Amino acid sequence: MDSIRLKARAKINLALDVTGKREDGYHEVRMVMQSINLYDSISLTKSREPGIRIRTNRAYLPTNEDNLIYKAVRLIMDEYGIHSGVDVVLEKFIPVAAGLAGGSSDAAAAMVGMTRLFSVKTSMTRLMELGVKVGADVPFCIMRGTVLAEGIGERLTRLEPMRSCPILIAKPGINVSTKYVYSNLILDEDTVHPDIDGMIDAIKRRDINGVCSKMGNVLESVTVREYPVIEEIKRQMMASGAINAMMSGSGPTVFGVFGNRRNAGACADVLRVTGIAKQIYITDVFHCFGR
Repeated sequence: MDSIRLKARAKINLALDVTGKREDGYHEVRMVMQSINLYDSISLTKSREPGIRIRTNRAYLPTNEDNLIYKAVRLIMDEYGIHSGVDVVLEKFIPVAAGLAGGSSDAAAAMVGMTRLFSVKTSMTRLMELGVKVGADVPFCIMRGTVLAEGIGERLTRLEPMRSCPILIAKPGINVSTKYVYSNLILDEDTVHPDIDGMIDAIKRRDINGVCSKMGNVLESVTVREYPVIEEIKRQMMASGAINAMMSGSGPTVFGVFGNRRNAGACADVLRVTGIAKQIYITDVFHCFGR
């Protein structure tokens, strides 16, 4: 095999709780994460020329060691003694700096792709252990599916698959710094923590309404205050028939869970006309079969 192409899938946080802050500055989290069928495409090709070369359809993305793909490919090369050069082509569709783990998913796909391209004998568990060196979301993006994430996001437990349903993704024309959001998060007696265990039970019962009733993201207390457009998008989704709507990760992307694709499409049309969201996609959940 001289070349391989993989899909790097975005994620949403069905629930995101922050339970404390560690001495090393990282926050302890408890999250229900879900892969969705919105993805980037990554092609890896062996090259006789040493080094790592990245090309992408987005001019604003770095193509050097600042790109998580570069870090992921270099990590696999160093770990498994790979000396051949690699050419990478990234077709980027997942919104950037959006709370959808696009960069982490690209890195995860690159790690998986490298092991397949060079016939490296390893396990998903080992790749996930290596992935956390690239980013906290990378282990999940290697595992994918419906997952409970704990610790800093690296302790993962696979859950029953989320029932399929339309998901509307809407990102306003702003970018949000994850570091800023966590740095300004205040946890006190007024913090409303989502019912993670209740959501896991609803997922197990394949109860979409139950899942949606347990949705919650403590980071909204920071990001929504800073960017009110997020709340505007949520309100529009609810007015258009969403079962529930919430910000994903540290934002600013909002996702809405819909009972049918017609309502999701009508809401997408309204969001485009009003202009409060700049990147809009209708997708659904991904059940972790194949890349």
